[in-house]
Amino acid sequence: MSPMSESKEPITDPLTPPLDPEVVPSSGSESLFSRTFQAFRYRDYRLLWFGAFTSTTGTWMQQVAEAWVVLSLTGSPFYLGLTSFLGQLPIILFTLVGGVIADRIDRRKLLLGSQYVQMGTALTLTLLIFFDWIQIWHFLVLVFVVGTAQAFGGPAYQALIPGLVEKKDLSNAIALNSIQFNLARVFGPVLAGTVLALVGPALCFGINGLSFVAVIISLYLIRATFQPQKTDESVMEGMRTGLTFVRERPAIWQLSVLGFITTFCGVPVLTLLPVYARDVFGMGSTGYSIMMTFSGIGSVTGALLFAGLGKKEGRGKLTLQVQLGMALVVMIFALSRNLILSCVALFLGGFCLMTLIASISSLVQMAITDEVRGRVMSVFMLAFRGGMPLGSLSAGVLASQFSPTLALTAMSSVLGVTALILLLSPGPIKEL
Repeated sequence: MSPMSESKEPITDPLTPPLDPEVVPSSGSESLFSRTFQAFRYRDYRLLWFGAFTSTTGTWMQQVAEAWVVLSLTGSPFYLGLTSFLGQLPIILFTLVGGVIADRIDRRKLLLGSQYVQMGTALTLTLLIFFDWIQIWHFLVLVFVVGTAQAFGGPAYQALIPGLVEKKDLSNAIALNSIQFNLARVFGPVLAGTVLALVGPALCFGINGLSFVAVIISLYLIRATFQPQKTDESVMEGMRTGLTFVRERPAIWQLSVLGFITTFCGVPVLTLLPVYARDVFGMGSTGYSIMMTFSGIGSVTGALLFAGLGKKEGRGKLTLQVQLGMALVVMIFALSRNLILSCVALFLGGFCLMTLIASISSLVQMAITDEVRGRVMSVFMLAFRGGMPLGSLSAGVLASQFSPTLALTAMSSVLGVTALILLLSPGPIKEL
């Protein structure tokens, strides 16, 4: 790895890095377009964005193929939920430790290690599927390995982004990061559907393995500004510091709870989507990928709208209103038996989900400083990402014991009741 650049002067405010020498100056009067893509003025942010986009496209290809292969191997929605649960379980187990480490070492090195592990597992699955050796336990073990790598890389990635842009552009950078994730969620399923139909699932996993090369190269090229502080604090004490920071700030604590509920109730729609595609609408893998694409297009639209908002008052209240809208959309999708209506609901659901993710994440990032960013973001990620496996497992169990419709109806109800409670009661979120 090349050494970190030392050409920049030390900065006083850890949230405000010096201007990148390749930053394009902005004019006094900014158009909606320039506001929407403000963070692209920074060279390092552009490098990381495009590297992450390439890698995430490959990851979505693998996730679509993985869900289809698991369903083909087992025929059970329970295993869809279990696979998703085990993939996200390490987020619950190891994210707090990953946050402490992200505040103590070069965040790029931590991210690079995470990318190499994920690349290795993708290539391993490629070989297992290609030679027809794949069994369900292979998925259950390897998704846990991938989740472990993400548990350490996730806080480092979240903590790295603010060091690549100025503080005033941080909210925009977070929104654009959501856009790259969801553009990949549009292209990934489309590519996966084509590859699944023409070649088979092994190539989807192979392309994902190769896609990690892009983000690895970008991590070697960027110039990070974070210098970890020397400390004798133990890992346990570091974890306690992050938890205490969150607990003493009601707004961050409530945002973390809101993030948990959003992913717990929102992500199961995607987890159970193969079941709806196959059993409700009688479609194969191509139809499933098309439905995923509608959700992805909605997510990109929501993230673009959020990125172009600029600094607006009342974002906390708006976030709760969007959550209420998402509850309605999930209910419509759960009950719909019309393909067009279901695709519209998936579009609107993706729109609401990504607006919520971008809004909640930016509100948390703006409320913390760089020296504790890794630890605090790990607490937030524990809540935010922890909702995914628990929600997916719960939905898988309910769908197996009763029906997918009942599972998503229950999730919708929890989402809507939570939004109403926070909207009708006094609290710090509505003041943000």
